[in-house]
Amino acid sequence: MRRLGVIVLISSLALIGAAIPVAAGASPFDDATVTGDVGTEPTLELSTPFASKKTVHRSLVEGSGEKLKKGAKVTFHYLAIDGRTGKEVESSFDKAPATLVLDPQRAVPGLVKSLIGTTVGSRVLVALAPKEGVAKGLAGVNKGVKKKDTLVFVVDVNGVRTPLKRATGTPVTPADGLPEVQLAKNGAPTITAPSVKAPDTLIVQPLVTGTGPQVTAGQTITVHYTGVLWDSGTQFDSSWDRGAPVDFAIGQGQVIAGWDEGLVGQTVGSQVLLVVPPDKGYGPSGQPSAGISGDDTLVFVVDILDAY
Repeated sequence: MRRLGVIVLISSLALIGAAIPVAAGASPFDDATVTGDVGTEPTLELSTPFASKKTVHRSLVEGSGEKLKKGAKVTFHYLAIDGRTGKEVESSFDKAPATLVLDPQRAVPGLVKSLIGTTVGSRVLVALAPKEGVAKGLAGVNKGVKKKDTLVFVVDVNGVRTPLKRATGTPVTPADGLPEVQLAKNGAPTITAPSVKAPDTLIVQPLVTGTGPQVTAGQTITVHYTGVLWDSGTQFDSSWDRGAPVDFAIGQGQVIAGWDEGLVGQTVGSQVLLVVPPDKGYGPSGQPSAGISGDDTLVFVVDILDAY
Protein backbone atom coordinates (compact mmCIF):
# COMPACT_ATOMS: atom_id res chain seq x y z
CA MET A 1 0.00 0.00 0.00
CA ARG A 2 1.76 3.09 -1.26
CA ARG A 3 2.03 6.20 0.85
CA LEU A 4 0.23 9.30 -0.36
CA GLY A 5 2.29 11.09 -2.97
CA VAL A 6 2.94 11.54 -6.64
CA ILE A 7 2.83 8.43 -8.78
CA VAL A 8 5.18 8.87 -11.74
CA LEU A 9 3.32 8.34 -15.00
CA ILE A 10 4.74 5.69 -17.28
CA SER A 11 1.49 2.82 -15.75
CA SER A 12 3.78 4.67 -14.92
CA LEU A 13 21.77 2.04 -28.64
CA ALA A 14 25.62 -0.88 -31.41
CA LEU A 15 28.57 1.19 -30.70
CA ILE A 16 29.03 0.74 -26.97
CA GLY A 17 30.31 3.86 -25.24
CA ALA A 18 30.24 5.96 -28.40
CA ALA A 19 27.91 8.74 -29.48
CA ILE A 20 25.10 7.14 -31.47
CA PRO A 21 23.42 9.59 -33.84
CA VAL A 22 20.07 8.45 -35.15
CA ALA A 23 20.28 7.68 -38.85
CA ALA A 24 19.51 10.47 -41.28
CA GLY A 25 16.01 10.38 -42.65
CA ALA A 26 14.57 8.93 -39.42
CA SER A 27 12.45 12.04 -38.84
CA PRO A 28 11.73 13.44 -36.33
CA PHE A 29 14.92 12.13 -34.72
CA ASP A 30 17.34 13.50 -37.33
CA ASP A 31 19.27 15.64 -34.84
CA ALA A 32 19.05 13.37 -31.80
CA THR A 33 22.25 11.93 -30.35
CA VAL A 34 22.44 9.36 -27.56
CA THR A 35 25.73 8.74 -25.76
CA GLY A 36 26.57 5.99 -23.29
CA ASP A 37 26.61 2.24 -22.78
CA VAL A 38 23.40 0.26 -22.74
CA GLY A 39 22.57 -0.35 -19.09
CA THR A 40 24.14 2.90 -17.89
CA GLU A 41 22.51 6.31 -17.80
CA PRO A 42 22.69 7.83 -21.29
CA THR A 43 23.05 11.40 -22.40
CA LEU A 44 20.42 12.52 -24.89
CA GLU A 45 20.97 15.64 -26.95
CA LEU A 46 18.37 17.00 -29.34
CA SER A 47 17.43 20.29 -30.94
CA THR A 48 14.79 22.13 -28.97
CA PRO A 49 11.96 22.76 -29.05
CA PHE A 50 11.25 19.19 -30.12
CA ALA A 51 7.66 18.19 -30.81
CA SER A 52 5.81 15.36 -32.49
CA LYS A 53 2.06 15.11 -33.06
CA LYS A 54 2.23 11.32 -32.98
CA THR A 55 4.25 8.89 -30.91
CA VAL A 56 7.26 7.58 -32.80
CA HIS A 57 10.17 5.34 -31.88
CA ARG A 58 13.46 4.08 -33.23
CA SER A 59 15.67 1.20 -32.14
CA LEU A 60 19.20 2.36 -31.38
CA VAL A 61 20.68 -0.94 -30.23
CA GLU A 62 19.15 -4.32 -31.00
CA GLY A 63 19.46 -6.70 -28.07
CA SER A 64 20.09 -10.41 -28.41
CA GLY A 65 17.56 -11.54 -25.80
CA GLU A 66 13.94 -12.60 -25.81
CA LYS A 67 11.54 -10.84 -28.17
CA LEU A 68 8.90 -8.75 -26.40
CA LYS A 69 5.33 -9.81 -27.05
CA LYS A 70 2.00 -8.25 -26.13
CA GLY A 71 1.11 -9.05 -22.54
CA ALA A 72 4.71 -9.56 -21.41
CA LYS A 73 5.86 -7.91 -18.20
CA VAL A 74 9.13 -6.14 -18.93
CA THR A 75 11.68 -4.45 -16.71
CA PHE A 76 13.53 -1.46 -18.08
CA HIS A 77 15.51 1.65 -17.26
CA TYR A 78 14.63 4.96 -18.82
CA LEU A 79 15.69 8.57 -19.17
CA ALA A 80 12.89 11.06 -19.89
CA ILE A 81 13.55 14.47 -21.44
CA ASP A 82 11.09 17.31 -22.03
CA GLY A 83 11.28 17.93 -25.77
CA ARG A 84 10.30 21.57 -25.41
CA THR A 85 13.10 22.49 -23.00
CA GLY A 86 15.59 19.65 -23.39
CA LYS A 87 15.66 19.27 -19.59
CA GLU A 88 15.58 15.94 -17.78
CA VAL A 89 12.18 15.04 -16.35
CA GLU A 90 13.10 11.77 -14.67
CA SER A 91 15.57 8.90 -14.74
CA SER A 92 15.33 5.40 -13.29
CA PHE A 93 19.03 4.63 -13.70
CA ASP A 94 19.83 5.56 -10.09
CA LYS A 95 17.15 3.28 -8.63
CA ALA A 96 15.27 0.06 -9.28
CA PRO A 97 14.17 -0.56 -12.88
CA ALA A 98 10.63 0.25 -13.89
CA THR A 99 8.15 -2.38 -14.96
CA LEU A 100 5.48 -2.34 -17.63
CA VAL A 101 2.93 -4.82 -18.86
CA LEU A 102 2.83 -4.62 -22.65
CA ASP A 103 -0.90 -4.17 -22.87
CA PRO A 104 -2.35 -0.84 -24.09
CA GLN A 105 -5.24 -1.33 -21.67
CA ARG A 106 -2.87 -1.38 -18.69
CA ALA A 107 -0.16 1.09 -19.66
CA VAL A 108 0.54 4.08 -21.91
CA PRO A 109 -0.40 2.78 -25.38
CA GLY A 110 2.34 4.61 -27.25
CA LEU A 111 5.10 3.25 -25.06
CA VAL A 112 3.63 -0.24 -25.20
CA LYS A 113 3.51 -0.22 -29.01
CA SER A 114 7.06 1.15 -29.17
CA LEU A 115 8.42 -1.79 -27.16
CA ILE A 116 6.45 -4.71 -28.61
CA GLY A 117 8.70 -6.51 -31.08
CA THR A 118 11.96 -5.28 -29.57
CA THR A 119 14.26 -7.64 -27.67
CA VAL A 120 15.84 -7.82 -24.23
CA GLY A 121 19.08 -5.85 -24.27
CA SER A 122 17.75 -3.26 -26.70
CA ARG A 123 17.93 0.51 -26.38
CA VAL A 124 14.98 2.36 -27.89
CA LEU A 125 14.35 6.04 -28.44
CA VAL A 126 10.68 7.00 -28.01
CA ALA A 127 8.92 10.33 -28.48
CA LEU A 128 5.61 10.29 -26.60
CA ALA A 129 3.13 12.69 -28.17
CA PRO A 130 0.98 14.94 -25.95
CA LYS A 131 -2.11 12.91 -26.81
CA GLU A 132 -0.71 10.01 -24.74
CA GLY A 133 -1.52 12.06 -21.65
CA VAL A 134 1.78 11.55 -19.84
CA ALA A 135 2.88 15.18 -20.10
CA LYS A 136 -0.57 16.32 -19.00
CA GLY A 137 -0.33 14.11 -15.92
CA LEU A 138 3.16 15.32 -15.09
CA ALA A 139 2.28 18.98 -15.62
CA GLY A 140 0.32 18.96 -12.36
CA VAL A 141 3.33 17.90 -10.28
CA ASN A 142 6.32 19.10 -12.30
CA LYS A 143 6.24 22.84 -12.91
CA GLY A 144 8.71 22.53 -15.76
CA VAL A 145 6.44 20.30 -17.88
CA LYS A 146 3.47 21.59 -19.88
CA LYS A 147 0.58 19.38 -20.93
CA LYS A 148 1.27 19.83 -24.67
CA ASP A 149 4.96 18.90 -24.40
CA THR A 150 6.42 15.92 -26.24
CA LEU A 151 8.38 13.68 -23.88
CA VAL A 152 11.41 11.88 -25.27
CA PHE A 153 12.52 8.62 -23.64
CA VAL A 154 15.65 6.53 -23.94
CA VAL A 155 14.57 3.04 -22.84
CA ASP A 156 16.94 0.16 -22.02
CA VAL A 157 15.08 -3.16 -21.90
CA ASN A 158 16.45 -5.26 -19.04
CA GLY A 159 14.35 -8.39 -19.07
CA VAL A 160 11.03 -10.19 -19.09
CA ARG A 161 9.47 -11.53 -15.90
CA THR A 162 6.66 -14.02 -15.30
CA PRO A 163 5.15 -13.47 -11.83
CA LEU A 164 3.10 -16.13 -10.08
CA LYS A 165 -0.67 -15.88 -10.44
CA ARG A 166 -1.27 -16.39 -6.69
CA ALA A 167 0.52 -17.48 -3.53
CA THR A 168 1.77 -21.05 -3.62
CA GLY A 169 3.68 -23.06 -1.04
CA THR A 170 3.16 -24.62 2.38
CA PRO A 171 0.01 -23.57 4.30
CA VAL A 172 0.60 -22.16 7.79
CA THR A 173 -1.89 -22.39 10.65
CA PRO A 174 -2.34 -18.83 11.97
CA ALA A 175 -2.29 -17.86 15.63
CA ASP A 176 -5.59 -17.62 17.48
CA GLY A 177 -7.44 -14.32 17.60
CA LEU A 178 -6.39 -13.07 14.17
CA PRO A 179 -8.69 -12.11 11.30
CA GLU A 180 -10.17 -15.02 9.34
CA VAL A 181 -9.22 -15.34 5.69
CA GLN A 182 -11.23 -17.24 3.11
CA LEU A 183 -10.06 -17.59 -0.49
CA ALA A 184 -12.10 -17.61 -3.68
CA LYS A 185 -11.25 -20.11 -6.41
CA ASN A 186 -8.93 -17.60 -8.07
CA GLY A 187 -7.15 -16.87 -4.78
CA ALA A 188 -8.82 -13.56 -3.93
CA PRO A 189 -9.19 -13.23 -0.13
CA THR A 190 -12.18 -12.27 1.98
CA ILE A 191 -11.08 -10.95 5.37
CA THR A 192 -13.19 -11.01 8.55
CA ALA A 193 -11.76 -9.37 11.65
CA PRO A 194 -12.71 -10.67 15.12
CA SER A 195 -15.06 -8.59 17.29
CA VAL A 196 -12.35 -7.61 19.75
CA LYS A 197 -10.15 -4.58 20.22
CA ALA A 198 -7.48 -4.23 17.55
CA PRO A 199 -3.88 -4.88 18.61
CA ASP A 200 -1.63 -1.85 18.94
CA THR A 201 1.48 -3.50 17.48
CA LEU A 202 2.28 -4.76 14.00
CA ILE A 203 1.36 -8.40 13.47
CA VAL A 204 2.95 -10.38 10.64
CA GLN A 205 1.37 -13.81 10.13
CA PRO A 206 2.38 -15.95 7.14
CA LEU A 207 -0.58 -17.94 5.83
CA VAL A 208 1.41 -19.64 3.06
CA THR A 209 5.20 -20.00 3.00
CA GLY A 210 6.47 -19.76 -0.55
CA THR A 211 9.52 -21.56 -1.89
CA GLY A 212 10.91 -18.61 -3.86
CA PRO A 213 13.77 -16.27 -2.98
CA GLN A 214 13.65 -14.06 0.08
CA VAL A 215 12.48 -10.47 -0.35
CA THR A 216 15.21 -7.95 0.46
CA ALA A 217 15.04 -4.22 1.12
CA GLY A 218 15.48 -2.19 -2.04
CA GLN A 219 13.75 -4.70 -4.31
CA THR A 220 10.52 -4.19 -6.19
CA ILE A 221 7.83 -6.74 -5.38
CA THR A 222 4.84 -7.81 -7.42
CA VAL A 223 1.82 -8.47 -5.23
CA HIS A 224 -1.89 -9.11 -5.12
CA TYR A 225 -3.46 -7.69 -1.98
CA THR A 226 -6.70 -6.82 -0.23
CA GLY A 227 -7.04 -4.35 2.62
CA VAL A 228 -9.89 -3.90 5.12
CA LEU A 229 -10.50 -1.87 8.28
CA TRP A 230 -10.30 -3.92 11.49
CA ASP A 231 -13.23 -2.23 13.26
CA SER A 232 -15.81 -2.23 10.47
CA GLY A 233 -14.51 -4.89 8.10
CA THR A 234 -14.90 -2.40 5.26
CA GLN A 235 -12.69 -3.13 2.27
CA PHE A 236 -10.83 -0.02 1.16
CA ASP A 237 -8.61 -1.43 -1.58
CA SER A 238 -7.97 -4.63 -3.52
CA SER A 239 -5.77 -5.37 -6.52
CA TRP A 240 -7.88 -8.50 -7.08
CA ASP A 241 -10.90 -6.31 -7.84
CA ARG A 242 -8.85 -4.39 -10.40
CA GLY A 243 -7.87 -7.64 -12.10
CA ALA A 244 -4.10 -7.17 -12.06
CA PRO A 245 -1.25 -7.36 -9.51
CA VAL A 246 0.80 -4.28 -8.75
CA ASP A 247 4.47 -3.47 -8.18
CA PHE A 248 5.87 -1.65 -5.14
CA ALA A 249 9.39 -0.78 -4.04
CA ILE A 250 9.88 -2.38 -0.63
CA GLY A 251 12.08 -1.48 2.33
CA GLN A 252 12.71 2.05 1.07
CA GLY A 253 9.99 4.07 2.77
CA GLN A 254 7.90 4.22 -0.40
CA VAL A 255 5.07 2.20 1.18
CA ILE A 256 3.60 2.26 4.66
CA ALA A 257 5.91 1.05 7.42
CA GLY A 258 3.77 -2.00 8.09
CA TRP A 259 4.52 -3.26 4.59
CA ASP A 260 8.22 -2.42 4.72
CA GLU A 261 8.65 -4.16 8.07
CA GLY A 262 6.29 -7.05 7.42
CA LEU A 263 7.21 -8.10 3.90
CA VAL A 264 11.00 -7.77 3.84
CA GLY A 265 12.33 -11.23 4.70
CA GLN A 266 9.30 -13.12 3.40
CA THR A 267 9.70 -15.41 0.39
CA VAL A 268 8.23 -15.20 -3.10
CA GLY A 269 5.11 -17.35 -3.25
CA SER A 270 4.11 -16.49 0.30
CA GLN A 271 0.78 -15.15 1.47
CA VAL A 272 1.08 -12.85 4.47
CA LEU A 273 -1.55 -11.45 6.83
CA LEU A 274 -0.58 -8.00 8.12
CA VAL A 275 -2.36 -6.26 10.98
CA VAL A 276 -1.15 -2.67 10.80
CA PRO A 277 -1.77 -0.19 13.64
CA PRO A 278 -2.11 3.51 12.75
CA ASP A 279 1.50 4.35 13.57
CA LYS A 280 2.67 1.76 11.03
CA GLY A 281 0.05 2.81 8.47
CA TYR A 282 -1.03 6.32 7.53
CA GLY A 283 -0.55 7.93 10.93
CA PRO A 284 -2.82 10.55 12.54
CA SER A 285 -3.89 12.00 9.19
CA GLY A 286 -5.15 8.68 7.82
CA GLN A 287 -6.04 8.52 4.15
CA PRO A 288 -9.43 10.21 3.79
CA SER A 289 -9.75 9.45 0.08
CA ALA A 290 -9.80 5.73 0.94
CA GLY A 291 -12.01 6.13 4.00
CA ILE A 292 -9.14 5.53 6.43
CA SER A 293 -9.12 7.66 9.58
CA GLY A 294 -6.14 8.42 11.78
CA ASP A 295 -7.09 5.78 14.36
CA ASP A 296 -7.94 2.91 11.99
CA THR A 297 -6.08 -0.38 12.23
CA LEU A 298 -5.63 -1.95 8.80
CA VAL A 299 -5.69 -5.62 7.85
CA PHE A 300 -4.02 -6.81 4.64
CA VAL A 301 -3.64 -10.15 2.96
CA VAL A 302 -0.68 -9.94 0.56
CA ASP A 303 0.35 -12.55 -2.02
CA ILE A 304 4.02 -12.04 -2.96
CA LEU A 305 4.21 -13.02 -6.62
CA ASP A 306 7.69 -11.79 -7.62
CA ALA A 307 10.69 -9.82 -6.32
CA TYR A 308 13.51 -8.28 -8.33
